[in-house]
Amino acid sequence: MQAGLAASPFEKLLLQKIHRSIGQAPIRLGFSGGEFLPSDCAGTESVVIHDLRALARMVLDPELGFGDAYAQGRIEVKGDLVHTLEVVFRAMHKVGKRSWYYRLFSGWLQRVQANTLDGSASNIHSHYDLNEEFYKLWLDSRLVYTCAYFPTPSATLEESQLAKMEHVCRKVRLQPGEKVVDAGCGWGALALHMARHYGVSVKAFNISREQIQYARRQAAREGLAGQVEFIEDDYRNISGRFDAFVSVGMLEHVGREHYSELGKIIHRAIGDSGRGLIHFIGRNRPEPFSAWIRKRIFPGAYCPALREAMDIFEPHEYAVLDVENLRLHYAKTLEHWLARYERSVERVSALFGPEFVRAWRLYLAGSIASFRTGLLQLFQIVFAGSACQQIPWTRAHLYAGEERVEKECRWTRAAS
Repeated sequence: MQAGLAASPFEKLLLQKIHRSIGQAPIRLGFSGGEFLPSDCAGTESVVIHDLRALARMVLDPELGFGDAYAQGRIEVKGDLVHTLEVVFRAMHKVGKRSWYYRLFSGWLQRVQANTLDGSASNIHSHYDLNEEFYKLWLDSRLVYTCAYFPTPSATLEESQLAKMEHVCRKVRLQPGEKVVDAGCGWGALALHMARHYGVSVKAFNISREQIQYARRQAAREGLAGQVEFIEDDYRNISGRFDAFVSVGMLEHVGREHYSELGKIIHRAIGDSGRGLIHFIGRNRPEPFSAWIRKRIFPGAYCPALREAMDIFEPHEYAVLDVENLRLHYAKTLEHWLARYERSVERVSALFGPEFVRAWRLYLAGSIASFRTGLLQLFQIVFAGSACQQIPWTRAHLYAGEERVEKECRWTRAAS
C-alpha cells in the first residue's frame, strides 16, 4: 500500500479489531502511512503499522505483536512513546482480558524459562552478562540497577541511589561487627556500602559472572576485600549463620513456585533471631508478568502481589515490621535511565545493533508507563524472627543520618 492512500476495507477491519482489543485507547492507528483510525480520536499519539505481517500479529495479540514489530522497526510511534504506552496500558487494564494466543505463549514461556538451578543461571546470564560497558552507559556511577530513593524530586540519580542504600541499611538497623548475607548483589554497591559505613562483614551471592567480577575489583580497589566476599553462586547455596538477610531486586527472578524454598533458606541463614529486608517489583494482584518482557528482556521474571510474597515469611513466623511502596521512585529512576540511554544509542547500536536499541527503549519506556499507571509497584518488606530484639519503637531511625548521604554526595561530586 502506498503512503497516503486510504486503508482497504480489510485493513480497516483489522485496525478496528486491534483498537477494540486495546480497550479503545485514545490513540490513532494507521497502516503503512495511510489514513488513521478511529478518525474522531482526540488523542495526539499515533501508531503506524508498516506491513501486513505486523498488522496480523497485533490482531493475534497486541502486546506481543507490538513489541516485536516495534523492535524490528516495522511499527512507528508518532508522539511521546511513554505517554502512548501509558494511555494504552490504562485502557487495556480496564478490559482485563488476554487473547488465547497470549495465554498459550505465556504458559509456554513459564515452562521453558523455569527458575531451576540451571534455568536461573541461563535466565540471569542472558540479561546481566550482556556487557559491563553497556550498563555503564546509562546507570549511575556505582552501577546500581534497582529503584533509587529520591529524597527530593530534584535529586540526582547518583544521590538517590546512595540514599536508597542508606534507606535499606537504616531499615535493617545494621550494627558494627554483624554478619550480613546479600542475595542477588548486582554489581556490589550495596554490599560495599554496608561494609564501609556500618562496619559489617558481608557475603554477597550472585550468578552473574560479569557482575561478580566487577564487584570483586571494586572491593579490592576500595580496600574492602577483607570485609566483603563476593560469591558466584545461586542463592539456594547460601550457607552459614548471619545476623541479617538483605535482597534488593532478586525476588523477581526467583519464581513464584520457589518462595517457600527461599523462606527456608532465609530461616537457615538467620534463624529466629535475625532480621532482613526484601526489595522487589510487585503487583496489586497476582497475574503473569509481561510475556514480551520475558521473551525479549527478562526471561523467567515474575512480580508477585504482597500476599504471594507472604509465603516466604509465614511458614517461619517471621514478623513483617514495615512495608513501603516506592512506585513513583521507580518511575523517576527509569526516567533517568531512559534519558541516559537515549544519549548513548549510537554506542548501544554499535555494540548490539538497531533492533536491540529499539527493544531496550521499549522496555525502559514501558516500565516507566507501568509504574506511573500503577500496573507495577515497588515493595520493600522489613521482617524479623520471633526472637529478634532489634525491633524499633518508632520509624524515626529511617529519616535520621541524612548527613552521611550529603557528605558522600559532596565527595562524589568533588571526585567527578
